[in-house]
Amino acid sequence: MNPYRLLCGVVLAVACGTCINAAGTEKVIIAHRGACGYLPEHTLAAYAMAYGMGADYIEQDLAMTSDHVLICLHDTTLDATTNVAEVFPDRKREDGKYYPADFTLEEVRRLRTRERLPKRFPRETQLFPIPTFEEAIQLVQGLNASTGRDVGIYPELKDPSFYKEANLPFVETLLEVLARYGYEGPDANIYIQCFSPATLIQLRENFKTTLPMIQLISDNEMLEELGYEKIAGYAQGIGPEKKCIEKDPSLVTRAHQAGLKVHPYTFRKEFVPKPYTTVEEEMDAFLFKYDIDGGFVDQPDKMKAVIDAHK
Repeated sequence: MNPYRLLCGVVLAVACGTCINAAGTEKVIIAHRGACGYLPEHTLAAYAMAYGMGADYIEQDLAMTSDHVLICLHDTTLDATTNVAEVFPDRKREDGKYYPADFTLEEVRRLRTRERLPKRFPRETQLFPIPTFEEAIQLVQGLNASTGRDVGIYPELKDPSFYKEANLPFVETLLEVLARYGYEGPDANIYIQCFSPATLIQLRENFKTTLPMIQLISDNEMLEELGYEKIAGYAQGIGPEKKCIEKDPSLVTRAHQAGLKVHPYTFRKEFVPKPYTTVEEEMDAFLFKYDIDGGFVDQPDKMKAVIDAHK
């Protein structure tokens, strides 16, 4: 028995029988790279586990292969989370890095993912391949069909300027894939996220998409430079780094006044900032003191427990 298939089967079985009524909560749980606190990020197993833990949305960071296929990968390089150096030792660029844009999907299929952070899933255990974006969608939609839930997807266009310079149809392919799977219109259960305002504006004005979008925010200066009202002209919400809210708690109120949702990133049990002692304490403060609308979390079950405690 293939160990990957066996483990995926177990995870899927758990997913279908766990927390199936979690969708529709006012405060949304966004599974950051899947349930990456428990399984290697951006694997179908991590997505299935996140689904079973009650996530309302499952995030897919996107990269593109040389033959124009969207794959789920956080970085623009393959180095940190795959065994690419072992499989293709002679394919690195002059900078010493391996880029998915230099590989075909068939070649990417030969790789296995590995854990990014220590003290999580054993890094030496390499069970899982890199999924395509379409496979991630098929998994979520399949589980929606079998459980009766309506979990959304939350794709991020990672470094779109890189793919533009490489003459790869990154943005265009995203819209084509989404349309193929029924994600169209303002009520689609999806948020497209990106740090690049120009890319989101291009999606809205040039490609005429009406899909919900989130402007990611790296710091308070970026937010002040863009302005809430301008962002509200093309996006439905903002995804600020958590520190932005700690630095300026009025950020949430000002965003809400502009009609924007607030989905900060990222809550992790391994990295809890002072003055909090646990990630549950931190999430409780952000969800119910600062009144965020939801957040990105590595351990979706922990955010669900915090939200459920207030019901």
